[in-house]
Amino acid sequence: MKRVVPVREAMSPNVLTVIRTTNVAKAAKLMAGVGVGCVVVTEEKKPVGILTERDVLMKVVSEDTKASTVRVGKIMSVPIITISPDKDITEAAKIMAKNKIRRLPVVENGKLVGIVTPRDLMRYR
Repeated sequence: MKRVVPVREAMSPNVLTVIRTTNVAKAAKLMAGVGVGCVVVTEEKKPVGILTERDVLMKVVSEDTKASTVRVGKIMSVPIITISPDKDITEAAKIMAKNKIRRLPVVENGKLVGIVTPRDLMRYR
């Protein structure tokens, strides 16, 4: 019988966050400093968007725009797709595959509590 693993067990509880008025250069510097590929954009601890490396590349670098002049809120990916920490990791994998995303914020009672990536899920194969 297959073991049910809740997302809560697989997720990383430490999520890098910024607010929508943060400039992209600062967000990218934060991401590089911790070695992560995204930041979750929040308002009062509630996720409202996500900024990924791909967003920066496709919406800033490819346009030859100066990152310090662009606000995260202008280029973040919305709507944000999330999952509950009590859902099974199989459900998380399905959501990620269906939506072609590699980072899935975990939300409980409207508040950001973690993030799950394919690497997190692979530990439970």
